[in-house]
Amino acid sequence: MEFKLCAPCHFGLEGPLAAELRRLNMREVRAENGRVFFTGNEGDLARASLWLRTAERLLVELGSFPAATFDELFEGVKALPLSDYFSRDAAFPVKGHCLNSKLFSVSDCQSIIKKAMADCLCQSYGLSWMPETGGTLQVRFSIMNDVASIYLDASGAGLHKRGYRPEHVPAPLSETLAAAMVILSGYRGRGDFCDPFCGSGTLPIEAALLAKNRAPGLFRSFAAESWSFIPPSVWKAAREEAPTKEYDGDYHIFASDISPEALEISRKNAKNALLERYISFNQSDASGFDLQTRRGVIVTNPPYGERLMEKREAESLYAAFGAAFAQTENWQLYLLSSHTEFERSFGRRADKKRKLYNGMIKCDLFMYL
Repeated sequence: MEFKLCAPCHFGLEGPLAAELRRLNMREVRAENGRVFFTGNEGDLARASLWLRTAERLLVELGSFPAATFDELFEGVKALPLSDYFSRDAAFPVKGHCLNSKLFSVSDCQSIIKKAMADCLCQSYGLSWMPETGGTLQVRFSIMNDVASIYLDASGAGLHKRGYRPEHVPAPLSETLAAAMVILSGYRGRGDFCDPFCGSGTLPIEAALLAKNRAPGLFRSFAAESWSFIPPSVWKAAREEAPTKEYDGDYHIFASDISPEALEISRKNAKNALLERYISFNQSDASGFDLQTRRGVIVTNPPYGERLMEKREAESLYAAFGAAFAQTENWQLYLLSSHTEFERSFGRRADKKRKLYNGMIKCDLFMYL
């Protein structure tokens, strides 16, 4: 079965996500704002679910059509080949969003889509009503610029939920954004890696996953595993193949934090990820950073002064870390911050910057190369 697939992502990560998909040999990869489209079969869907590091979830597109009115939305949904995907007793809750469109009421669009789907399926199965007593297939819709796209959610829980982080410090970095930062730094297991503000340990854990080439979704489940139109053997094959692609090397991944509580959480999360032996944890103050390296990369996400610290305290921390970093040699630095005066506080302009979003917070990835 051939699918048109959509992988939503944080704004700014479309390029890295498209590159991931091409490395997985997916076809017709096409990036748009906040999402990347591609095509693939059942096996490709399973592999993408297991392997994608920077996507937020994976969606199967059921159809896309103009919808400037409720009538157009209703008829467009009703014309979709829904019986190819939904059984006669399937439950199909509907979620979605509208943007820059004449149809802007999400609740009204949900109701219209739900009714159109029920009418279509009742007609296909000769029913007077849909019992919805069977398995659940989550429907998602997007109405953008008067074009409606209807999807099946193949992921269930978002792909950032790898399963290793039941505990975290306040305002944690998402796993997908952390993975993207590691990818953008160029770290692949060679040289040294360090996060001096490790918090919950997300960045060093994602670095270890990347260094080992371990599929980030290997130890979690996906909604599409319960779909009747995808044979279980497809998922079994993808899960059996993934460990054969792992590497085993001598990695130098260092993680530190001033908080002993944060370090304890980091250690637990690394243990949950089965990666604790690859990461060295140490309690230390980043303002005294003096780790030696011949070739290394620092990838970190210090407090911004928005949610965790007062702005002036954040500026003082940036200045102290900047002074310490200035005394080091052979380190490259990739630092994420939303602070508008970061470079002034740090004491040096970045060689490059890249706009990213940490949740709803607009940030810059400051690169010192």
